Amino acid sequence: MALQWMILTYVVAAEAALALLLTFPSPKLLKNRFVSLISLILQPTLFIVPFAGFQLLDIYWKNEHRLMCTSEICTAAERDRYEKSVFKAQRNVILCTTACLLYWCICRICKYHKEIQSLEEVEKRYKN
Repeated sequence: MALQWMILTYVVAAEAALALLLTFPSPKLLKNRFVSLISLILQPTLFIVPFAGFQLLDIYWKNEHRLMCTSEICTAAERDRYEKSVFKAQRNVILCTTACLLYWCICRICKYHKEIQSLEEVEKRYKN
């Protein structure tokens, strides 16, 4: 179970690094090549969205079928284990939503950059 969360953590870290690199100012030629490279990578990495969605459904299902520890019979260790599992589930929900949000942000940044390039080309044609 921990392997999927470790993979998702690495994917979120890589997406965050890509988003930062896309937003940092850089020379135009370098930025154009970097955006085109990331645009090529985006389509095969679309798997992260259904993967994160599946993980969210798994968290929801486990939350609905989790044993509640609200009675007086529960020991302190059982309550701690229950609270720890709730905190882990909350952390994993944040991780899944961050993965989807960062993927969407990177897609939009690349799309906007390509639109700006096309508008600059149109402007150059009108000037000539």
